[in-house]
Formats: sequence, C-alpha cells, structure tokens
Amino acid sequence: MTTQELSESLPKTAINRRPAFFGRSDAWQGYLFLAPFLLIYCVFLVYPLFKGFWISLHDWELVGTYREFIGFLNYEDLWYDSLFWKSLWNTIRFVAMTVPSMTILALLLALAVSKRTRTHAVLRAVFFGSSVFSVSVVTFIWQMMLNGERGMLAHIAEAMGFVPIDFLRDSFWAMPSLVVTTLWWGVGLPLALFVAALQQIPEELYEAAELDHASRWTVLWRITLPSIRRTIVLVLVLQIVAHFQIFGQPLLLTRGGPADGTRSLVQLIYDTGFRDWQIGYAASMAMVLFAIMFVVSMIQLFLGREERS
Repeated sequence: MTTQELSESLPKTAINRRPAFFGRSDAWQGYLFLAPFLLIYCVFLVYPLFKGFWISLHDWELVGTYREFIGFLNYEDLWYDSLFWKSLWNTIRFVAMTVPSMTILALLLALAVSKRTRTHAVLRAVFFGSSVFSVSVVTFIWQMMLNGERGMLAHIAEAMGFVPIDFLRDSFWAMPSLVVTTLWWGVGLPLALFVAALQQIPEELYEAAELDHASRWTVLWRITLPSIRRTIVLVLVLQIVAHFQIFGQPLLLTRGGPADGTRSLVQLIYDTGFRDWQIGYAASMAMVLFAIMFVVSMIQLFLGREERS
C-alpha cells in the first residue's frame, strides 16, 4: 500500500492530529512571542545559576585571575564555619518571627478594608503606601524612631521618666526591631493579595450564613479561610522566599550587630564576596540559600497539587 493510499484509508481525524508545533503556523508565532522572555530568563537567571554553582567549586578571587578548582571543599568549609551557621540561624529566626506576623497582620487588615467603598479604598491605599518606599528610606525612618539617643521613642521614654532603650544595639531588641520595620514596610503586598481573594468570595455564602444565624467566628473558619486557603499558601511561600533574602534592613539599621546577632545570610554572602574577595566561598553560601528557597517552592507546589486533587 502506497503512502497516498494509506493516508486516504485513515480517518480524517487521525490525519489532522499532527503536532501543533509542526502543523500550525500560529504555534510558531507563539514561540516567537515567548522568545524574548525565554532569552532574558536564560541569560539573567538560568546562566547565572549554573555559573554560580561552577564558581562555588573554585577558589575564586574577586580581582585577579586566580581560579583553582577545589571541588566541594567550599561546602565542606561551610560545615565548620560558625559564622555561617550563626547567620543562617539569624535568618531562620527572622523568617520565623516575620512570616506568621506578616500573614496574620495582612489578613486582619484585609478583613477590615476589603469592602468596596471609598473609605476602605483610601485605607487600602494608606496601608499599601509604605511598600513603595525603598529600603534606604524605610531604614532612615525607623532609625529616627528607634535610635537610643535621638530617636522619637527615646524622647518619649525620657519624658515619661523611663530609661530609653537602644533598640538597635540591644541584643534582645535588635531582631524584633528588624521584624517591626519589615512588617511596616512589607505588609502592602500580602494585604493586596488577601483583599483580591476576599473580594472573589461569592456574597451568597455570607447571605446563607446570615440566614442560619452563624457567628462571625463560624463564618471566618467555615467560609472565609477555606475560600482563600490557596492565597494563604501563596502569601506564606512568597514571604518565606522574600525574607530569607533579607539584606538591607540589617545592613543599614544594625550593621549585623550586636555581636553578629542580626547578621543575615545574604549580608554574610555580600561581606565574604565583596569585602573578603572570596567569591567562590560566597557562591557556595548562595547555593545553600538557593537550595533552601527551592525546597520551600517545591513544598508550595506539592500543597497546591494536593488541594487540586
């Protein structure tokens, strides 16, 4: 049987089921449309990732041509580096303090300002406004608040007869100060996500709950929270990934002190690479940080898949 006879004997549907990649001209247009993004993604994300891993396998100096391949020796040195573990613990402690507080605060604010009125729209703009500031502006504002000598809280404490607390230099209050600063600065994005999710809940559910005389607590636990659980997971993952990369607040507010008590992992990476010129060692720290954030992202995908199933 010839090819022509074979094609005539096949159903037309079988003939037409050719891959869209080869059989449709608009598919090529789609790939051409994606090409600029894929090019930028590969150049600025994929290539630096593999390049960073390659650098982490070398004794690589910032300036000069000294580049000796040492394998996984940098990762072995990390295991015995007490400053690395302390910076990682500081970062984990900051994430553990910030993420739940940020999520709960943003959710409470969203519940308060989610109604479609002008007043609530103005309040949403006010709460979101702090997130547009740069980290330098935010830290400057909170330095004027928390400074133990010239800060506003210090003047208030002196006026009330109390001894001022130097929040940024006290070993106990330094980390909570960074958390409060970050909450004030970053609550806008999760607030916007929660407001968008709350406004998508059908009003019929609340009307039915009102007819059943359900309490506000019951409505919150049985209707509101289950309806926005995917947004809650999304906010948690975004906050965890973002706060693991904390850098500007400890660098500008506390300089990593006191006694390296607020030094973050990203700040240590910066100091190791650009102050000590140990690019290979800094790259190995960056790979560890990437692995942590990758695991968190995979957990989010797993949870999302479980919800869809």
